[in-house]
Amino acid sequence: TYQGVERLWLRCFNAKGSWIPTADEQVSVAEQALLQERQRADSERQRADRLAEKLRSLGIDPDEA
Repeated sequence: TYQGVERLWLRCFNAKGSWIPTADEQVSVAEQALLQERQRADSERQRADRLAEKLRSLGIDPDEA
């Protein structure tokens, strides 16, 4: 690794020239990924609830399947 300046910030770069994220940046990326996963899970849960309700309206108990 080596140090360089990017947008007036002293950064560390790897051998390929890509900057190495700071710990705070890594946490931010991880938090964003977690938020997206929670949103996806909520969306899937809502979809499952709608499908279960549709089955119940057709006289089928999805909990017994």
